[in-house]
Amino acid sequence: MLQQRIGLIGAGQMATALGEGFVRSGLVSAENLTASDPSGEARQRFADATGAATTDENAEVAGLSDVVFLAVKPQQIAVVAAQLAGKITAGKLVVSIAAGVRIETLCDALGGEVRLVRVMPNTPCLVGQGACGFCLGRRATEEDALLVERLLGAVGMAYRVEERLLDAVTGLSGSGPAFVYTVIEALSDGGVRMGLSRNVATALAAQTVRGAAEMVTATGEHTGVLRDRVTSPGGTTIAGIQALESAGLRTALIAAVEAATRRSIELGAES
Repeated sequence: MLQQRIGLIGAGQMATALGEGFVRSGLVSAENLTASDPSGEARQRFADATGAATTDENAEVAGLSDVVFLAVKPQQIAVVAAQLAGKITAGKLVVSIAAGVRIETLCDALGGEVRLVRVMPNTPCLVGQGACGFCLGRRATEEDALLVERLLGAVGMAYRVEERLLDAVTGLSGSGPAFVYTVIEALSDGGVRMGLSRNVATALAAQTVRGAAEMVTATGEHTGVLRDRVTSPGGTTIAGIQALESAGLRTALIAAVEAATRRSIELGAES
């Protein structure tokens, strides 16, 4: 169990998912976890999920914590940073999950040379299956990287990348769940068209995607190898794959990741 005190500025869905994951995994005790939020309803949900204390004072959380997560919307960063002025001392680590806000912008907003790590989580963190990317600010240490990796590991998996690649993480795993939901919905539609009930078709589609993903992560084998094992000569699967290729599914998914990445770059330039 970590001895560091963890604080979250913001107690929304993602902050609650992180806090709950920290406590559930045994990595952080509820006594060493605190969150702040102006919404009493959000604070109550966080407390119910984690057993931790909450407050409506951001500066209080920053003062109490060794690791401070900025779990607020990008447009709230300037206001929150002003509230934290003088509270982020050299011994504290700041972890930002504010989408699109660059490390340089965050450091300027916080008014000093802070130890900072920027993280791009995704919504499956809510069910402990997150796919996150993170990058280090100039003053962050290797020990900070290991700590953040352990914390994010409580809600899924995390990969360290250069900041310039965090937009690609956003386009792939940040936006990716929405692309996969579309695929699941389309597979379900196909099942319904062929006579299955909607409930059965959706359950089969979701479990098929889940099982296939688990095969990739559990075996470590190339997706092409796994696909070939399902694809018998002249069989049903090759007929379906031919239909997918004819419809341009592969090209469409590549284009979706590229478009989401480019939009992330644009949003970062606007922040």
